[in-house]
Amino acid sequence: MRRDSHYFQWGLTAVCVVGAVLLLYDIVFRGSIVMAYVDKLIHILAPVLYGAFMAYLLAPLVNWFEGVIFRRQKGRRSRLRGISVALTWLVVITALYLLLSILLPELYKSVLQLIGSVDGYYRTISQWVQRLLENNPELARQAVDLFNRYYQEGLTWLRENVAPQIQLAVQAVTGGVVGVVVFLKNILIGVIVSIYLLATKEGFAASGCRLCYTFLPEDKAALLIRGAKATDRIFSGFVRGKLLDSLIIGVLCFICSSWFQFPYAPLVSVVVGVTNVIPFFGPFLGAVPCAFLILLDSPIKCLYFLVFILALQQFDGNILGPKILGDSTGLSSFWVIVAILVGGGLWGVAGMFFGVPLFACACTAVRAYSTYCLKRKGLPTASASYATHEPVWPEESGEKEKEGAKK
Repeated sequence: MRRDSHYFQWGLTAVCVVGAVLLLYDIVFRGSIVMAYVDKLIHILAPVLYGAFMAYLLAPLVNWFEGVIFRRQKGRRSRLRGISVALTWLVVITALYLLLSILLPELYKSVLQLIGSVDGYYRTISQWVQRLLENNPELARQAVDLFNRYYQEGLTWLRENVAPQIQLAVQAVTGGVVGVVVFLKNILIGVIVSIYLLATKEGFAASGCRLCYTFLPEDKAALLIRGAKATDRIFSGFVRGKLLDSLIIGVLCFICSSWFQFPYAPLVSVVVGVTNVIPFFGPFLGAVPCAFLILLDSPIKCLYFLVFILALQQFDGNILGPKILGDSTGLSSFWVIVAILVGGGLWGVAGMFFGVPLFACACTAVRAYSTYCLKRKGLPTASASYATHEPVWPEESGEKEKEGAKK
């Protein structure tokens, strides 16, 4: 049996190596036929992926409802799980309805107001330039002529190039009315899948652990499960926490902007809330265009807005963010910046958001492997132990052993 098992392991290793070589050859030299099939499979499984993502986001709310209900009733777990899932989706649907019913009409009005004010903003900027260069009439005239020319060229470019391309892109993505129907169908199926996953999430976790122990040695299976739990801890703490934090910041910005009567309050709040999901750089990416937009309407209100955004971000960075996120990633500010830059360079805005938890998972894996190797060598695992550590070369170690043997 041992001999057969040995041959089986060698054969499985050979098959995996050959498969990896063929996959690399396909990706590099043949235009990635495998990736085309992967994209097709992802398109087919889109409802399942939507449902899994929704279930992953809503699992803490289900657990909270179960904890509240279990304090008074125990023993009927399946019925209580169904009640918890139903209450979770009731809360989600109610929150979405209230948010959309309040925000969408105001957002629509803000967009229409912005479109109708483009010509007025153009004249305002032109007057600013003229007043700025009034001591040099010739330079002012050239600047205004240059601004007018680029303004007209920009409008022509938007009408003739950008608008048709956007229309083609929307048609390609959505497929028109049929595409919208397919998307809504996928969302509806995703909701059903999420309900099923939320109702049986412990069973799926147990089945995954069982498969790990079936196909892997016990120590490697335990290591894989431990790594999966660490990954879930990082992603759940960061992704769920950051989305909740950004939602709260967006709602607070909308309430305060409406109270202070800032122009385009719904549009500004959406921009601030959406860009807030990007760590570190998000507040600046959202505040700069919003401040410029308010500046065109009222410079004094722009100053008030900048003070308000500064206070809001201080509240988020020092009180709300740490309260919700805690130390979910375990990364220092330096590595957070590196993760954002690398993720944004590779995958755009989505990479700026998911790059931080992915980098945190990679750092956790490297840290765990380093600790394992140091323990096997009998060396200290704390980084502080190496701050004043003097390296000993192998030949020096050999000479010291000889001197010790002579003594």
